[in-house]
Amino acid sequence: MEPVLIRAAKPADAIQMLNLIKELADYEKAADQVTVSLDHFIESGFGENPVWWAIVAEDISNMQIVGMALYYIRYSTWKGQRMFLEDIVITETWRNKGLGKLMMNKLFEIAEARKLSGILWQVLNWNEDAIRFYKKYPVTFDDSWINVSMDLI
Repeated sequence: MEPVLIRAAKPADAIQMLNLIKELADYEKAADQVTVSLDHFIESGFGENPVWWAIVAEDISNMQIVGMALYYIRYSTWKGQRMFLEDIVITETWRNKGLGKLMMNKLFEIAEARKLSGILWQVLNWNEDAIRFYKKYPVTFDDSWINVSMDLI
């Protein structure tokens, strides 16, 4: 694999991170669903009261962000504080090169350092590549819950 640096995201990464989010939305056939503004994204992650954190994978040869993982801390009344991995995205040209493993390992380190009780995330049932990747870890797939959401804006 080419030289890559896994590090905490910073405000200067926001545009490239949003581009990765849009690439993911396009892959998931939901490109029109990305409506967050750059200002809101930056304020939410890097402002005075951040609600999310992220790590990025930076291609050292050209300083481009080629992967990111965005997470937040949620509270489970049964388990306590847990990391919720909102998105892990690797640009298409960097997939299947070991970058996902590096990023997941970094997320595990962060969760352990924060003494979180676990990590959870969602995966689309048709995303066989992602499911195959996640099965390399001691994970549990739970199809007994139904996702519920309500848009306010």
